[in-house]
Amino acid sequence: MAKKRILSGMRPTGKLHIGHYVGALENWIKLQDEYDSFFLVADYHVLTTSLNTDHIYDNTIEMMIDWLAAGLDPEKSPFFRQSQIKEHAELFLIFSMLITKARLERNPTLKEQVRDLNIDNLIYGHLGYPVLQAADILLYRGEAVPVGEDQVPHVEITRELARKFNTQFGKVLPEPEPLLTKFSRLPGLDGDAKMSKSLNNTILLSDQPEELWQKLRKAVTDPQKVRKNDPGRPEVCLIYTYHKKFNENEVPEIEAGCKSGELGCFDCKKKCTSAINSFLEPILDKRKHYENNLDEVKQILASGEERGKKVAAETMASVRSVMKFG
Repeated sequence: MAKKRILSGMRPTGKLHIGHYVGALENWIKLQDEYDSFFLVADYHVLTTSLNTDHIYDNTIEMMIDWLAAGLDPEKSPFFRQSQIKEHAELFLIFSMLITKARLERNPTLKEQVRDLNIDNLIYGHLGYPVLQAADILLYRGEAVPVGEDQVPHVEITRELARKFNTQFGKVLPEPEPLLTKFSRLPGLDGDAKMSKSLNNTILLSDQPEELWQKLRKAVTDPQKVRKNDPGRPEVCLIYTYHKKFNENEVPEIEAGCKSGELGCFDCKKKCTSAINSFLEPILDKRKHYENNLDEVKQILASGEERGKKVAAETMASVRSVMKFG
């Protein structure tokens, strides 16, 4: 029985942090054995919020190194840039004719972005980015999409566009299902609900042990636990959240020690640093290999783009045929 196909992607913003890992990469690594997986470098999507393209290629390579170091296998799952496969733009144009402005304006994620980024004048490309996402997914005939809960509305738009196209022209596109991640968000080092490089509150997958300790040493903890013997509230402490993800075996002991006051924040942070360093160690080793062999990374990208172009061309041949353009 053939595996179902998925497409996943990220904007190329350079080095990734552990929030990217728990929110996406960890799930991708697991799914690549269960599904026929394709991984997209969403470089066109960068343009929705910034027209500065100076570092997109370098950021792509840095992101790919993290993908490879974390465990994505390009033999199983090709990596490719959206901008290098012209069919993305072609299918996006066709889909743009199948959806109304009012429908796109109802997208809750767009409303949040407009608010969070203080956008006064929304560009057409930003309004329509769920349409480009739909083209990205359906160009590879994706049957499932690994997403966090906040991205489910985009998958619904993709399903609507597939249905409308199939009804209007002929059934050639699947209606993909969302695959929800189980652990989708880590708080930032400042206690913010989101880990983000723009907020400067991240732990990078490429952080060395001393860098990690300096970051965790200053991290926000329970404001009511001022001295070691003060009883703490682990449920409000972001360090405890990190323990739950990266130091699961010690969680009961840490929770009890925090609540009783026996475990101080300094020692708790030391334990957390040790656990995250153990997690990062094999990633750093693999990262060093790829940093020293950039031609290998570039060849992986070139090979993935050849494989991506082949599938994209087949899909667009079917699309043009049912539209009587072929």
